[in-house]
Amino acid sequence: MTKSALIIGVSGQDGAYLAELLLKKGYEVTGTSRDSDLNDFRNLQYLNIKESVNLLSVLPTSKHSICDVIRKIKPNEIYNLSGQSSVALSFEQPEETTKSIILPTLNILEAIKDIDQEIKFYNACSSECFGDTCGIAADEKSLFQPCSPYAIAKMYSFYMTKLYREAYGLSASNGILFNHESPLRGENFVTRKITIGLAKIKLGIEQQLFLGNLDAKRDWGHAKDYVDAMTKILQLGKANDYVIATGEQYSVRDFVECASKHIGIEITWKGKGVDEVGIDQSGREIIKVSKEYYRPAEVETLLGDASFARKDLEWVPKISFEALVEEMMISDLALFRDGEIPNPF
Repeated sequence: MTKSALIIGVSGQDGAYLAELLLKKGYEVTGTSRDSDLNDFRNLQYLNIKESVNLLSVLPTSKHSICDVIRKIKPNEIYNLSGQSSVALSFEQPEETTKSIILPTLNILEAIKDIDQEIKFYNACSSECFGDTCGIAADEKSLFQPCSPYAIAKMYSFYMTKLYREAYGLSASNGILFNHESPLRGENFVTRKITIGLAKIKLGIEQQLFLGNLDAKRDWGHAKDYVDAMTKILQLGKANDYVIATGEQYSVRDFVECASKHIGIEITWKGKGVDEVGIDQSGREIIKVSKEYYRPAEVETLLGDASFARKDLEWVPKISFEALVEEMMISDLALFRDGEIPNPF
């Protein structure tokens, strides 16, 4: 019997890669957005799978809308990837961010409880819930100390998922995912901002790239590896919560240097803090720091320990940091040179 999967929020980076993986596994895949008629689903087009996904309009902040789609699709698995996902934007739009994360999680859990308790549920949690890990790798037992409206909302969604698992016996699991990137990452994220900015500098479209805290360190993996972990979480007989991370940490400065290397730019750094600049081999100051891009509450370091996932899920990341950065850099260089993202698959 063919399995059916419902992806709430299919148009983003994770939704697109997850849909691709589930289709390869033989699933019938339904994906939702708030208005499927107005959404071009460019990430699905990039992966050449738009025509293979059943696309529906669903308002995840409405329990009625969620219930309707569950009754219609009768999914075996539901993946909750909806919600505003930018930490920086959550400081500017705290109410919208909170509603977009909290309400869909609650509505889906309630719908599963009322309609079909055999449905397996995956909730996308975030490493941002840990706050600053201070260089110590966080695991499933580490304390949550959120430092943004986004992180606080994700913490709510984590505990609500855990509550419905324990109180009602639902097969509801959380994936506490550390930073995961790809050529499909939104342009408001620092990784894409770096690769887009460097591509424009290389092509002479722009002269400088402005960034925030160059010393901030993150545990960066590839989104393709991380959606693989999502599917593995729902295949186990017992629901649980898992940290998904590479266990390696790199700074924003490291990301800039790695990306630059792949397009023939060598960066030399001069100065400190907001006065630091990155100078290329011709002497141009192409990287500058701006206070505008610092967050009200900075998280200096995030590092994860995915030992439990490695043991329980037999999951290991396959794509290295350098390979991830190279793919993103080459993709954005092609985007601004040729006008379209190259599909490497």
